[in-house]
Amino acid sequence: MLPPFDYLDHRRACQRKQLEREARIANLHPAYREPIDSRDRTILSKPVKELVQDVHKQLLKPIDILRCYGKIAVKAHKKTNCLTEVMLPEAERWAESEINLKGPLAGAIPYVKTNLPITLLSFESTNQLWGRCTNPHNEKYSPGGSTGGEGALLAYGGGRIGIGSDVAGSVRAPAHYSGIYSLRCSTGRWPKMGMNTSMPGQEGIPSVFSPMTRTLEDLVYFSKAMVSMKPWEYDHSVHPIEWRTHQERDAREKPRFKVAVLRSDGVVDPSPACNRALNKAVAVLRAEGHEVVDVDPPSPYEGLVIAANLLNADGCRTFRSFFRTGEWSDTGAAQMNFYMRVPRPIKYLYHLWVKYIRRDPIWAGLLKTFHEKSAFEQWRWVAKREAFKARWHAWWQNEAKVDFLLTPPNAIPAVPHDGMRDAVSNCGYTFLFNLLDYSCGILPVTHVDRALDGLPKGFRLRDLNGVARGAYQHYSADDMHGLPVAVQIVGQRLQEEKVLAIMGRLESALEKHDGKYNLLEIE
Repeated sequence: MLPPFDYLDHRRACQRKQLEREARIANLHPAYREPIDSRDRTILSKPVKELVQDVHKQLLKPIDILRCYGKIAVKAHKKTNCLTEVMLPEAERWAESEINLKGPLAGAIPYVKTNLPITLLSFESTNQLWGRCTNPHNEKYSPGGSTGGEGALLAYGGGRIGIGSDVAGSVRAPAHYSGIYSLRCSTGRWPKMGMNTSMPGQEGIPSVFSPMTRTLEDLVYFSKAMVSMKPWEYDHSVHPIEWRTHQERDAREKPRFKVAVLRSDGVVDPSPACNRALNKAVAVLRAEGHEVVDVDPPSPYEGLVIAANLLNADGCRTFRSFFRTGEWSDTGAAQMNFYMRVPRPIKYLYHLWVKYIRRDPIWAGLLKTFHEKSAFEQWRWVAKREAFKARWHAWWQNEAKVDFLLTPPNAIPAVPHDGMRDAVSNCGYTFLFNLLDYSCGILPVTHVDRALDGLPKGFRLRDLNGVARGAYQHYSADDMHGLPVAVQIVGQRLQEEKVLAIMGRLESALEKHDGKYNLLEIE
């Protein structure tokens, strides 16, 4: 139906899908409403590798695992609104008759779909169709985005493995916000055939699909299992690279790493909570005898400007083209679209005012070129991207000569609902590595502590640049008390095996010296 006559059609579709979801949950098999028993606890305690082995040995049936995790998924949805499509009845039929019980992911089938922002361009997971997804640790905060519903589900315990897309941090922000594990794969390492995005054809900053899990052990197993099934044989976008056991082994056995620490991206300094998590990781690595050095790499701010201009080179037209009349966007994407729509002469004058009157060159530099690009302009930005990537490669190989980079995943823990309206540009710690196409892992380290993570005396919001001000106006150690805080481990391009092994080394060091992260207990 053509605009504006599609308004009522959209409203009816929202109501129909919400009622359908409610009916599906209400009509589930009684097993999904039973309390958790000792058999469930046994299943819930086992990593994916062990569950697969039990299926191979016929000690467990896939439907037993399905009903156990389905039961928790329904509980997770009741608390967080994380589910969209509930496919448990169909999954039961697949589990009993249509699945391969012999492979490395024996019996693994989709059973639910999870909530996300309609644009896939936000660290919140809210939309008009399904409503707002909340953080399982604190309902006033976002679980992350764009794959936030999956983050909430895994954190609550309603699943062990999931898949999300990442164009600016969309599997990493949910891991940081909700307290799970994720791996941002380089392009071509993880299959994407059959997946949809909100910006088809956008290749300035390619979106990648990547794994998310409740534990690090499952993240390693899931990644290895997927690669072992040779997805390049059915998906043309996947590089034919087998799992490189030697790279994984070398990272596990190397006695002494040289670790680079990125303390700040030069745009938004990490908040006290995120800085404390970073310092904990640094401390345990030093305690293990590794060399840890602070570094000043090629400008992350320059990378943010390039990435922002490439991702939105179409003037935000593509993701807006899927909207129907009256359909609202998530606040972060709406803010991007607003700035994109401001006439260029007015935007230029505003840029001058921000730069010279407010003396904020950071925010002014992002505004200056944030407009729709011609093909000629787009190609010039792609050339800037490639030159920037070359500078980073030369810096890493010839100057820094480090094994990996350690950074915060974001300057603050989870944002409160609708906080992305102000904090939409606070994505530099993840977005940078989409631009560079580096392999990155997120490892939860601690929780916000109101006694340790308050802002320093004399802190003044008005002294910050526009991007930092948008983030810090939502930072409160009191309100955020108990929210997860993670660190990001960064390798170079196509170093997934190495990154996962280093994540294991870091988590072992945390457990030995300071205590590893405590997962949210399954209720």
